[in-house]
Amino acid sequence: MGDRWRIEVDRGVCIGSGMCVGAAPDGFTLDSARQSQPCEPETDAREEILAAAENCPVEAITITLLEGGDPVFPPEE
Repeated sequence: MGDRWRIEVDRGVCIGSGMCVGAAPDGFTLDSARQSQPCEPETDAREEILAAAENCPVEAITITLLEGGDPVFPPEE
């Protein structure tokens, strides 16, 4: 069985660029205020979700392992 992730978007940081929706259209949506939100806050690990977080221009997306809470993105330094 693969990893499960918790996806969060800091709405105070999100600028609504839509890059996350472009990278992972099944993973993110923009609401009426053009703020990103995950389609499913808890999801199976998927490369396109990670790509969306990595390409967010303001790093508003965080991904943690559902079990244990270890960071996936951004990685710990």
